[in-house]
Amino acid sequence: MSQADSPFDAHTQATMIEELKAKLHDEVEKLQHELNVTLPNEIRKAVELGDLRENSEYKAALERQQFVRARLGQLRERLSRLASIDVAQIPPDKVGLGSSVVVEDQKTKARETYTLIFGDNYEFDDSQVSMASPIGRALLGKSVGEIAYLKLPTITRQLKVMELRTIHDTLVQDGAAAK
Repeated sequence: MSQADSPFDAHTQATMIEELKAKLHDEVEKLQHELNVTLPNEIRKAVELGDLRENSEYKAALERQQFVRARLGQLRERLSRLASIDVAQIPPDKVGLGSSVVVEDQKTKARETYTLIFGDNYEFDDSQVSMASPIGRALLGKSVGEIAYLKLPTITRQLKVMELRTIHDTLVQDGAAAK
C-alpha cells in the first residue's frame, strides 16, 4: 500500500489530538454527572433502606463512587498530558505521532505500511498501530533508511524505513490545499 492509498488520511492525522481530547472530555462530563448527581441519589436511597452493614445497594454505590473518582483522575491526567503536546516538538523527519511509514522486512522483502496513533483511539484500522505497541516503539524516532528492530518471542524482525510521511507533511499539504 502506498502512502497515497493510506486509509489514514490527512484530515484524520491533523485532528487526531483534538478528537482524542473531545472523546476524553465527553467521558469526564458523563462521569462528573454520575459522581455529582446519580451516585449521591443512589447512596441517599440506600441509606433510607436502613441498616448499612448489610445493604448491598449502599456498598455497590460506594464502590462505584470510588471507581468513578479514580477514573476521573486518570482522565484528567491524560487530558493534561494531551494539552502539553506540541506538534512543533514532533520531529519533522522521524517517525512520530501521526506518521505513516512504509517499511520493508529485510528478510522477506515484504513491504508494510503503518500509521502511528494513540493507543486509546476508539477503533484501529488495519494499518494503524499504537505508539506504545511493540512495532510502534520500534519505529518511533526512525528516519528513512534506518532499520527498526522488532523483537518478537521467536525472532527479531528487521524493518527498514523506506518511506515516511509525518504529521508535518500532512499539515503542509492541508495548508496548500486550503489555498
